[in-house]
Amino acid sequence: MQANQKSLAPWVPVVGLEIHAQISSNSKLFSGSQVQFAAPPNSLVSFFDASLPGTLPVLNRRCVEAAVMTGLALNCSINKKSLFDRKHYFYADLPAGYQITQQRVPIAVNGSLSYSLCIDNKMSQMVTKTVRIKQIQLEQDSGKSLHDDTRSQTLVDLNRAGVGLMEVVMEPDMCCGEEAAAAVRELQLILQMLGSSQAVMAEGQLRVDANVSVHHPGEPYGVRAEVKNINSIRFLAKAVDYEIQRQIEELEKGGTILNETRAFDSKLGCTVPMRDKEGKQDYRFMPEPNLPPLILYDTKSLPANLNHQQVVNIDWIHERLPDLPSVKRAKLVERYGILPEHSFTLLNEDGLTEFFENVVKETQMKPKKVIGWILNDLLSYLKQHSLTVKESPVSSFLLADLLNLLEKKEISSTAAKQVLVELWKGEGKTPLEIVKEKKLELIQDQNELEQICQAVIDGQENEVMAIKAGNRKVLNKLIGLVQRETQGRSNPVLVKQLLEKKLSE
Repeated sequence: MQANQKSLAPWVPVVGLEIHAQISSNSKLFSGSQVQFAAPPNSLVSFFDASLPGTLPVLNRRCVEAAVMTGLALNCSINKKSLFDRKHYFYADLPAGYQITQQRVPIAVNGSLSYSLCIDNKMSQMVTKTVRIKQIQLEQDSGKSLHDDTRSQTLVDLNRAGVGLMEVVMEPDMCCGEEAAAAVRELQLILQMLGSSQAVMAEGQLRVDANVSVHHPGEPYGVRAEVKNINSIRFLAKAVDYEIQRQIEELEKGGTILNETRAFDSKLGCTVPMRDKEGKQDYRFMPEPNLPPLILYDTKSLPANLNHQQVVNIDWIHERLPDLPSVKRAKLVERYGILPEHSFTLLNEDGLTEFFENVVKETQMKPKKVIGWILNDLLSYLKQHSLTVKESPVSSFLLADLLNLLEKKEISSTAAKQVLVELWKGEGKTPLEIVKEKKLELIQDQNELEQICQAVIDGQENEVMAIKAGNRKVLNKLIGLVQRETQGRSNPVLVKQLLEKKLSE
Protein backbone atom coordinates (compact mmCIF):
# COMPACT_ATOMS: atom_id res chain seq x y z
CA MET A 1 0.00 0.00 0.00
CA GLN A 2 2.81 2.38 0.92
CA ALA A 3 4.58 1.74 -2.37
CA ASN A 4 1.37 2.49 -4.25
CA GLN A 5 0.82 5.75 -2.34
CA LYS A 6 4.43 6.71 -3.06
CA SER A 7 3.94 6.28 -6.80
CA LEU A 8 0.82 8.48 -6.64
CA ALA A 9 2.66 11.25 -4.78
CA PRO A 10 3.60 14.23 -6.97
CA TRP A 11 7.15 14.63 -8.19
CA VAL A 12 9.14 17.70 -7.18
CA PRO A 13 11.57 18.86 -9.89
CA VAL A 14 14.77 20.61 -8.78
CA VAL A 15 16.79 22.78 -11.17
CA GLY A 16 20.16 24.44 -10.55
CA LEU A 17 22.19 26.36 -13.12
CA GLU A 18 25.85 27.00 -13.84
CA ILE A 19 26.32 29.87 -16.26
CA HIS A 20 29.55 30.78 -18.04
CA ALA A 21 29.60 34.42 -19.12
CA GLN A 22 32.45 35.65 -21.33
CA ILE A 23 33.90 38.82 -19.84
CA SER A 24 33.74 41.84 -22.12
CA SER A 25 37.46 42.66 -22.37
CA ASN A 26 39.86 43.48 -25.20
CA SER A 27 42.38 40.89 -24.04
CA LYS A 28 42.36 37.45 -22.40
CA LEU A 29 42.35 36.65 -18.67
CA PHE A 30 46.08 35.92 -18.29
CA SER A 31 47.64 37.04 -21.59
CA GLY A 32 47.70 40.08 -23.87
CA SER A 33 46.08 38.24 -26.81
CA GLN A 34 43.15 40.02 -28.39
CA VAL A 35 39.58 38.72 -27.94
CA GLN A 36 37.56 38.75 -31.16
CA PHE A 37 34.64 36.60 -32.34
CA ALA A 38 35.02 34.71 -35.64
CA ALA A 39 38.70 35.67 -36.19
CA PRO A 40 40.67 33.29 -38.47
CA PRO A 41 41.55 30.06 -36.58
CA ASN A 42 44.62 30.25 -34.32
CA SER A 43 45.27 33.91 -35.20
CA LEU A 44 44.85 35.19 -31.61
CA VAL A 45 47.13 32.85 -29.65
CA SER A 46 49.98 34.01 -27.42
CA PHE A 47 52.82 31.77 -26.20
CA PHE A 48 51.01 31.51 -22.85
CA ASP A 49 47.70 30.50 -24.53
CA ALA A 50 49.55 27.75 -26.39
CA SER A 51 51.15 26.73 -23.06
CA LEU A 52 54.74 26.99 -24.19
CA PRO A 53 57.22 26.16 -21.38
CA GLY A 54 58.41 29.11 -19.30
CA THR A 55 55.39 31.36 -19.99
CA LEU A 56 53.64 32.90 -16.99
CA PRO A 57 50.10 34.25 -16.39
CA VAL A 58 49.54 37.98 -15.87
CA LEU A 59 46.08 38.76 -14.44
CA ASN A 60 43.89 41.13 -16.48
CA ARG A 61 42.61 43.93 -14.21
CA ARG A 62 39.54 44.58 -16.40
CA CYS A 63 38.35 40.97 -15.85
CA VAL A 64 38.68 41.35 -12.07
CA GLU A 65 36.67 44.61 -12.11
CA ALA A 66 33.97 43.01 -14.28
CA ALA A 67 33.64 40.11 -11.83
CA VAL A 68 33.44 42.47 -8.82
CA MET A 69 30.83 44.60 -10.60
CA THR A 70 28.76 41.50 -11.42
CA GLY A 71 29.08 40.21 -7.85
CA LEU A 72 27.86 43.54 -6.43
CA ALA A 73 24.93 43.66 -8.87
CA LEU A 74 23.94 40.15 -7.74
CA ASN A 75 24.06 41.09 -4.04
CA CYS A 76 27.14 38.94 -3.38
CA SER A 77 29.79 39.28 -0.69
CA ILE A 78 33.06 40.12 -2.42
CA ASN A 79 36.02 38.18 -1.02
CA LYS A 80 38.87 40.60 -0.39
CA LYS A 81 41.21 37.64 -0.73
CA SER A 82 40.48 35.03 -3.41
CA LEU A 83 42.68 32.23 -4.74
CA PHE A 84 43.42 30.66 -8.10
CA ASP A 85 43.58 26.88 -8.63
CA ARG A 86 44.50 24.44 -11.33
CA LYS A 87 41.77 22.06 -12.47
CA HIS A 88 43.42 19.19 -14.34
CA TYR A 89 41.81 17.30 -17.18
CA PHE A 90 43.09 16.11 -20.52
CA TYR A 91 41.47 17.48 -23.65
CA ALA A 92 42.91 18.38 -27.05
CA ASP A 93 41.78 22.04 -26.85
CA LEU A 94 43.33 22.55 -23.38
CA PRO A 95 47.06 22.77 -24.18
CA ALA A 96 48.29 23.06 -20.58
CA GLY A 97 46.35 20.00 -19.42
CA TYR A 98 44.68 22.15 -16.75
CA GLN A 99 42.37 25.16 -16.48
CA ILE A 100 43.07 28.06 -14.10
CA THR A 101 39.91 28.60 -12.02
CA GLN A 102 38.85 29.54 -8.45
CA GLN A 103 37.71 26.36 -6.73
CA ARG A 104 38.63 27.02 -3.08
CA VAL A 105 37.99 30.73 -2.53
CA PRO A 106 36.11 32.41 -5.42
CA ILE A 107 35.91 36.17 -5.96
CA ALA A 108 32.23 36.48 -4.90
CA VAL A 109 29.83 34.36 -2.79
CA ASN A 110 26.31 34.25 -1.29
CA GLY A 111 24.30 36.45 -3.63
CA SER A 112 20.76 36.46 -4.99
CA LEU A 113 18.96 37.22 -8.23
CA SER A 114 15.30 38.28 -8.41
CA TYR A 115 13.42 37.59 -11.62
CA SER A 116 9.79 37.81 -12.74
CA LEU A 117 7.65 35.43 -14.72
CA CYS A 118 4.07 35.41 -16.00
CA ILE A 119 1.32 33.29 -14.48
CA ASP A 120 -0.49 31.24 -17.16
CA ASN A 121 1.29 33.24 -19.90
CA LYS A 122 -0.60 36.41 -18.87
CA MET A 123 1.71 39.42 -18.96
CA SER A 124 -0.66 41.25 -16.60
CA GLN A 125 -0.14 38.62 -13.87
CA MET A 126 3.50 38.48 -12.90
CA VAL A 127 5.17 36.90 -9.90
CA THR A 128 8.67 37.72 -8.62
CA LYS A 129 10.94 34.89 -7.48
CA THR A 130 14.48 34.78 -6.13
CA VAL A 131 17.30 32.33 -6.80
CA ARG A 132 20.34 32.22 -4.51
CA ILE A 133 23.77 32.67 -6.09
CA LYS A 134 26.29 30.29 -4.52
CA GLN A 135 29.38 31.89 -6.05
CA ILE A 136 30.99 33.70 -8.95
CA GLN A 137 34.46 32.58 -10.00
CA LEU A 138 36.98 33.76 -12.55
CA GLU A 139 38.34 31.15 -14.94
CA GLN A 140 39.86 30.61 -18.38
CA ASP A 141 37.89 29.36 -21.34
CA SER A 142 39.25 26.40 -23.31
CA GLY A 143 39.95 26.33 -27.05
CA LYS A 144 37.51 24.92 -29.56
CA SER A 145 37.59 21.44 -31.16
CA LEU A 146 36.12 21.28 -34.64
CA HIS A 147 35.23 17.71 -35.61
CA ASP A 148 35.58 16.98 -39.34
CA ASP A 149 33.67 13.72 -39.80
CA THR A 150 34.35 13.40 -43.52
CA ARG A 151 38.10 13.30 -42.95
CA SER A 152 37.79 11.56 -39.56
CA GLN A 153 39.88 14.24 -37.88
CA THR A 154 39.54 16.93 -35.23
CA LEU A 155 40.94 20.41 -35.75
CA VAL A 156 41.79 22.64 -32.79
CA ASP A 157 41.31 26.42 -32.72
CA LEU A 158 42.99 28.10 -29.74
CA ASN A 159 41.60 31.62 -30.31
CA ARG A 160 39.19 31.11 -27.42
CA ALA A 161 41.78 29.46 -25.13
CA GLY A 162 42.40 31.72 -22.14
CA VAL A 163 39.48 34.10 -22.73
CA GLY A 164 38.17 35.36 -19.35
CA LEU A 165 34.99 33.78 -18.03
CA MET A 166 32.82 34.38 -14.99
CA GLU A 167 31.11 31.22 -13.82
CA VAL A 168 27.90 32.08 -11.97
CA VAL A 169 26.74 29.11 -9.88
CA MET A 170 23.06 29.23 -8.88
CA GLU A 171 21.62 27.13 -6.05
CA PRO A 172 18.95 24.54 -7.03
CA ASP A 173 16.04 26.89 -6.23
CA MET A 174 14.11 26.53 -9.50
CA CYS A 175 11.55 23.93 -10.52
CA CYS A 176 10.85 24.26 -14.26
CA GLY A 177 12.15 25.46 -17.62
CA GLU A 178 10.19 28.70 -17.48
CA GLU A 179 11.83 29.70 -14.17
CA ALA A 180 15.32 28.80 -15.43
CA ALA A 181 14.77 30.78 -18.64
CA ALA A 182 13.44 33.85 -16.77
CA ALA A 183 16.40 33.81 -14.35
CA VAL A 184 18.95 33.57 -17.18
CA ARG A 185 17.22 36.33 -19.17
CA GLU A 186 17.36 38.62 -16.13
CA LEU A 187 21.03 37.77 -15.57
CA GLN A 188 21.73 38.44 -19.26
CA LEU A 189 20.12 41.91 -19.00
CA ILE A 190 22.12 42.70 -15.85
CA LEU A 191 25.43 41.68 -17.50
CA GLN A 192 24.61 43.78 -20.59
CA MET A 193 23.66 46.84 -18.54
CA LEU A 194 26.83 46.54 -16.45
CA GLY A 195 28.93 46.03 -19.59
CA SER A 196 30.70 43.15 -17.81
CA SER A 197 29.66 40.77 -20.61
CA GLN A 198 27.96 41.28 -23.96
CA ALA A 199 26.22 37.97 -23.16
CA VAL A 200 25.28 37.24 -26.80
CA MET A 201 24.27 33.59 -26.63
CA ALA A 202 24.54 33.08 -30.39
CA GLU A 203 28.27 33.92 -30.14
CA GLY A 204 28.85 31.60 -27.18
CA GLN A 205 29.27 34.50 -24.73
CA LEU A 206 26.69 33.02 -22.37
CA ARG A 207 26.52 29.24 -22.00
CA VAL A 208 24.27 27.44 -19.55
CA ASP A 209 24.63 24.05 -17.86
CA ALA A 210 21.41 22.86 -16.16
CA ASN A 211 21.43 20.34 -13.32
CA VAL A 212 18.05 18.59 -13.12
CA SER A 213 16.65 16.03 -10.67
CA VAL A 214 13.23 14.92 -9.36
CA HIS A 215 12.11 13.50 -6.00
CA HIS A 216 8.97 12.90 -3.93
CA PRO A 217 8.10 15.52 -1.27
CA GLY A 218 9.91 14.91 2.00
CA GLU A 219 12.53 12.67 0.40
CA PRO A 220 16.19 13.49 -0.37
CA TYR A 221 16.98 15.01 -3.78
CA GLY A 222 17.13 12.51 -6.62
CA VAL A 223 20.15 11.66 -8.80
CA ARG A 224 20.81 14.63 -11.06
CA ALA A 225 21.66 14.76 -14.74
CA GLU A 226 23.54 17.74 -16.19
CA VAL A 227 22.50 19.19 -19.55
CA LYS A 228 25.61 20.95 -20.91
CA ASN A 229 26.28 24.00 -23.07
CA ILE A 230 22.77 25.28 -23.80
CA ASN A 231 23.16 28.36 -26.00
CA SER A 232 19.65 29.82 -26.19
CA ILE A 233 17.08 30.84 -23.57
CA ARG A 234 14.27 29.15 -25.53
CA PHE A 235 16.26 25.91 -25.74
CA LEU A 236 17.05 26.14 -22.01
CA ALA A 237 13.33 26.12 -21.12
CA LYS A 238 12.70 23.21 -23.50
CA ALA A 239 15.74 21.21 -22.32
CA VAL A 240 14.86 21.55 -18.63
CA ASP A 241 11.18 20.65 -19.12
CA TYR A 242 12.06 17.68 -21.34
CA GLU A 243 14.63 16.40 -18.82
CA ILE A 244 12.15 16.68 -15.91
CA GLN A 245 9.54 14.72 -17.88
CA ARG A 246 12.11 12.12 -19.01
CA GLN A 247 13.25 11.47 -15.44
CA ILE A 248 9.68 11.19 -14.09
CA GLU A 249 8.72 8.72 -16.84
CA GLU A 250 11.91 6.69 -16.29
CA LEU A 251 11.34 6.44 -12.50
CA GLU A 252 7.63 5.65 -12.83
CA LYS A 253 8.36 2.63 -14.99
CA GLY A 254 10.84 1.36 -12.38
CA GLY A 255 14.04 2.59 -14.05
CA THR A 256 16.93 4.54 -12.52
CA ILE A 257 18.41 7.93 -13.33
CA LEU A 258 22.11 7.96 -14.15
CA ASN A 259 24.40 10.70 -12.90
CA GLU A 260 25.39 11.66 -16.44
CA THR A 261 26.13 14.56 -18.75
CA ARG A 262 23.56 15.10 -21.50
CA ALA A 263 23.23 17.47 -24.45
CA PHE A 264 20.07 19.11 -25.79
CA ASP A 265 19.29 18.30 -29.42
CA SER A 266 17.32 21.35 -30.58
CA LYS A 267 16.15 19.67 -33.82
CA LEU A 268 14.67 16.67 -32.01
CA GLY A 269 13.66 18.72 -28.95
CA CYS A 270 15.14 16.19 -26.51
CA THR A 271 18.23 15.58 -24.39
CA VAL A 272 20.72 12.86 -25.40
CA PRO A 273 23.46 11.19 -23.29
CA MET A 274 27.05 12.43 -23.76
CA ARG A 275 29.07 10.70 -21.03
CA ASP A 276 28.31 9.25 -17.62
CA LYS A 277 29.73 10.69 -14.41
CA GLU A 278 29.51 7.50 -12.33
CA GLY A 279 33.28 7.11 -12.24
CA LYS A 280 33.72 10.63 -10.83
CA GLN A 281 36.52 12.45 -12.59
CA ASP A 282 39.36 13.50 -10.31
CA TYR A 283 40.35 17.01 -11.36
CA ARG A 284 43.32 16.97 -8.94
CA PHE A 285 42.73 20.57 -7.87
CA MET A 286 45.87 22.30 -6.63
CA PRO A 287 46.80 25.92 -5.88
CA GLU A 288 48.05 27.82 -8.96
CA PRO A 289 51.74 28.32 -8.08
CA ASN A 290 52.30 31.14 -10.59
CA LEU A 291 49.58 33.47 -9.24
CA PRO A 292 49.59 35.05 -5.75
CA PRO A 293 46.27 35.47 -3.87
CA LEU A 294 44.06 38.14 -5.47
CA ILE A 295 43.75 40.96 -2.93
CA LEU A 296 40.95 43.52 -3.26
CA TYR A 297 40.40 46.61 -1.12
CA ASP A 298 37.58 48.82 0.03
CA THR A 299 37.93 52.46 1.07
CA LYS A 300 38.54 51.51 4.73
CA SER A 301 41.24 48.92 4.05
CA LEU A 302 43.04 50.81 1.26
CA PRO A 303 46.62 51.56 2.44
CA ALA A 304 47.61 55.22 2.02
CA ASN A 305 50.96 54.41 0.42
CA LEU A 306 49.47 52.24 -2.39
CA ASN A 307 49.06 53.59 -5.91
CA HIS A 308 45.29 53.64 -6.49
CA GLN A 309 45.85 52.71 -10.14
CA GLN A 310 47.44 49.43 -9.06
CA VAL A 311 44.57 48.14 -6.91
CA VAL A 312 40.90 47.27 -7.31
CA ASN A 313 38.67 49.25 -4.91
CA ILE A 314 35.30 47.52 -4.30
CA ASP A 315 33.62 50.72 -3.02
CA TRP A 316 34.78 52.71 -6.05
CA ILE A 317 33.16 50.12 -8.34
CA HIS A 318 29.99 50.04 -6.20
CA GLU A 319 29.52 53.82 -6.48
CA ARG A 320 29.68 53.60 -10.27
CA LEU A 321 27.16 50.77 -10.78
CA PRO A 322 24.56 51.75 -13.41
CA ASP A 323 20.79 51.31 -12.93
CA LEU A 324 19.92 47.62 -12.94
CA PRO A 325 16.93 46.29 -14.95
CA SER A 326 14.54 46.29 -11.94
CA VAL A 327 15.32 49.97 -11.21
CA LYS A 328 15.08 50.90 -14.88
CA ARG A 329 11.64 49.24 -15.17
CA ALA A 330 10.36 51.06 -12.07
CA LYS A 331 11.59 54.38 -13.53
CA LEU A 332 9.85 53.72 -16.87
CA VAL A 333 6.56 52.97 -15.08
CA GLU A 334 6.89 56.07 -12.89
CA ARG A 335 8.04 58.47 -15.61
CA TYR A 336 5.66 57.44 -18.40
CA GLY A 337 2.69 55.94 -16.53
CA ILE A 338 2.95 52.69 -18.53
CA LEU A 339 1.96 49.26 -17.16
CA PRO A 340 4.66 47.23 -15.35
CA GLU A 341 4.36 44.39 -17.89
CA HIS A 342 5.07 46.87 -20.70
CA SER A 343 8.31 47.90 -18.97
CA PHE A 344 9.44 44.23 -19.14
CA THR A 345 8.83 44.09 -22.89
CA LEU A 346 10.68 47.40 -23.43
CA LEU A 347 13.75 46.12 -21.59
CA ASN A 348 13.69 42.58 -22.97
CA GLU A 349 13.98 43.77 -26.58
CA ASP A 350 17.42 45.20 -27.26
CA GLY A 351 17.16 48.91 -28.17
CA LEU A 352 13.38 49.15 -27.66
CA THR A 353 13.53 51.36 -24.54
CA GLU A 354 15.65 53.96 -26.41
CA PHE A 355 13.29 53.74 -29.42
CA PHE A 356 10.23 54.32 -27.19
CA GLU A 357 11.85 57.24 -25.34
CA ASN A 358 12.91 58.89 -28.62
CA VAL A 359 9.35 58.65 -29.97
CA VAL A 360 7.92 60.11 -26.73
CA LYS A 361 10.38 63.05 -26.95
CA GLU A 362 9.38 63.87 -30.52
CA THR A 363 5.60 63.50 -30.31
CA GLN A 364 2.73 65.22 -28.52
CA MET A 365 0.97 61.88 -28.03
CA LYS A 366 0.75 60.58 -24.46
CA PRO A 367 3.27 57.81 -23.60
CA LYS A 368 0.42 55.41 -22.72
CA LYS A 369 -0.85 55.67 -26.31
CA VAL A 370 2.67 55.59 -27.81
CA ILE A 371 3.41 52.27 -26.05
CA GLY A 372 0.41 50.70 -27.83
CA TRP A 373 1.83 51.62 -31.24
CA ILE A 374 5.31 50.43 -30.23
CA LEU A 375 4.21 47.04 -28.88
CA ASN A 376 1.22 46.21 -31.08
CA ASP A 377 2.38 47.59 -34.41
CA LEU A 378 6.16 48.08 -34.45
CA LEU A 379 7.21 45.05 -32.41
CA SER A 380 4.78 42.61 -34.01
CA TYR A 381 6.03 43.64 -37.49
CA LEU A 382 9.69 43.24 -36.45
CA LYS A 383 9.00 39.77 -34.97
CA GLN A 384 7.06 38.74 -38.07
CA HIS A 385 10.06 39.64 -40.26
CA SER A 386 12.75 38.45 -37.78
CA LEU A 387 14.23 41.95 -37.49
CA THR A 388 15.88 43.60 -34.50
CA VAL A 389 14.87 47.09 -33.35
CA LYS A 390 18.11 48.48 -34.85
CA GLU A 391 17.16 46.95 -38.23
CA SER A 392 13.69 48.55 -38.24
CA PRO A 393 12.93 50.32 -41.56
CA VAL A 394 10.77 52.76 -39.56
CA SER A 395 12.92 55.04 -37.39
CA SER A 396 11.72 56.56 -34.12
CA PHE A 397 11.53 59.96 -35.87
CA LEU A 398 9.27 58.65 -38.65
CA LEU A 399 6.95 56.97 -36.15
CA ALA A 400 6.86 60.19 -34.07
CA ASP A 401 5.92 62.20 -37.22
CA LEU A 402 3.11 59.76 -37.96
CA LEU A 403 1.77 59.86 -34.39
CA ASN A 404 1.86 63.68 -34.47
CA LEU A 405 -0.40 63.67 -37.56
CA LEU A 406 -2.77 61.37 -35.68
CA GLU A 407 -2.64 63.44 -32.50
CA LYS A 408 -3.37 66.68 -34.43
CA LYS A 409 -6.41 64.89 -35.93
CA GLU A 410 -5.09 65.33 -39.46
CA ILE A 411 -5.57 61.59 -40.11
CA SER A 412 -7.61 58.79 -38.52
CA SER A 413 -6.05 55.79 -36.75
CA THR A 414 -7.12 53.59 -39.69
CA ALA A 415 -5.25 55.90 -42.07
CA ALA A 416 -2.26 55.96 -39.72
CA LYS A 417 -2.03 52.16 -39.96
CA GLN A 418 -2.13 52.45 -43.78
CA VAL A 419 0.70 54.99 -43.65
CA LEU A 420 2.71 52.65 -41.40
CA VAL A 421 2.34 49.84 -43.96
CA GLU A 422 3.85 52.20 -46.57
CA LEU A 423 6.66 53.26 -44.20
CA TRP A 424 7.69 49.60 -43.74
CA LYS A 425 8.63 49.53 -47.43
CA GLY A 426 11.53 51.84 -46.55
CA GLU A 427 11.18 54.01 -49.67
CA GLY A 428 12.37 57.16 -47.88
CA LYS A 429 9.01 58.96 -47.90
CA THR A 430 7.80 60.93 -44.88
CA PRO A 431 4.39 60.18 -43.32
CA LEU A 432 3.04 63.52 -44.60
CA GLU A 433 4.14 62.73 -48.18
CA ILE A 434 2.38 59.35 -47.99
CA VAL A 435 -0.79 60.96 -46.59
CA LYS A 436 -0.90 63.47 -49.48
CA GLU A 437 -0.02 60.88 -52.12
CA LYS A 438 -2.69 58.42 -50.94
CA LYS A 439 -5.22 61.20 -50.10
CA LEU A 440 -5.62 59.96 -46.52
CA GLU A 441 -6.30 63.31 -44.82
CA LEU A 442 -9.39 63.48 -42.61
CA ILE A 443 -12.46 64.95 -44.30
CA GLN A 444 -12.65 68.46 -42.84
CA ASP A 445 -15.90 69.40 -44.64
CA GLN A 446 -18.68 68.66 -42.13
CA ASN A 447 -21.42 68.95 -44.76
CA GLU A 448 -19.80 66.20 -46.83
CA LEU A 449 -19.55 64.00 -43.74
CA GLU A 450 -23.19 64.66 -42.80
CA GLN A 451 -24.31 63.58 -46.28
CA ILE A 452 -22.32 60.32 -46.00
CA CYS A 453 -23.81 59.66 -42.51
CA GLN A 454 -27.33 60.28 -43.87
CA ALA A 455 -26.72 57.90 -46.79
CA VAL A 456 -25.59 55.16 -44.38
CA ILE A 457 -28.66 55.72 -42.13
CA ASP A 458 -31.00 55.57 -45.16
CA GLY A 459 -29.50 52.26 -46.26
CA GLN A 460 -29.67 50.51 -42.86
CA GLU A 461 -33.32 50.51 -41.81
CA ASN A 462 -33.09 47.45 -39.50
CA GLU A 463 -30.07 48.82 -37.66
CA VAL A 464 -31.73 52.22 -37.23
CA MET A 465 -34.82 50.54 -35.75
CA ALA A 466 -32.63 48.51 -33.36
CA ILE A 467 -30.83 51.65 -32.16
CA LYS A 468 -34.13 53.49 -31.65
CA ALA A 469 -35.37 50.46 -29.69
CA GLY A 470 -32.44 50.97 -27.29
CA ASN A 471 -29.67 48.73 -28.70
CA ARG A 472 -26.83 51.28 -28.69
CA LYS A 473 -24.18 48.70 -29.65
CA VAL A 474 -25.48 48.63 -33.24
CA LEU A 475 -24.26 52.24 -33.58
CA ASN A 476 -20.70 50.91 -33.87
CA LYS A 477 -21.71 49.09 -37.06
CA LEU A 478 -22.94 52.35 -38.59
CA ILE A 479 -19.68 54.11 -37.57
CA GLY A 480 -17.76 51.30 -39.27
CA LEU A 481 -19.83 51.67 -42.45
CA VAL A 482 -19.13 55.44 -42.55
CA GLN A 483 -15.42 54.68 -42.04
CA ARG A 484 -15.53 52.22 -44.95
CA GLU A 485 -17.36 54.69 -47.12
CA THR A 486 -14.74 57.38 -46.41
CA GLN A 487 -11.82 54.86 -46.67
CA GLY A 488 -10.78 55.63 -43.09
CA ARG A 489 -10.69 59.39 -43.70
CA SER A 490 -13.38 60.28 -41.13
CA ASN A 491 -12.90 61.02 -37.46
CA PRO A 492 -14.84 58.26 -35.59
CA VAL A 493 -15.63 60.58 -32.64
CA LEU A 494 -17.16 63.20 -34.96
CA VAL A 495 -19.00 60.49 -36.96
CA LYS A 496 -20.52 59.14 -33.74
CA GLN A 497 -21.74 62.61 -32.77
CA LEU A 498 -23.27 63.22 -36.23
CA LEU A 499 -25.01 59.82 -36.28
CA GLU A 500 -26.42 60.28 -32.78
CA LYS A 501 -27.68 63.73 -33.72
CA LYS A 502 -29.37 62.45 -36.90
CA LEU A 503 -30.88 59.42 -35.16
CA SER A 504 -32.42 61.58 -32.43
CA GLU A 505 -34.13 63.88 -34.95
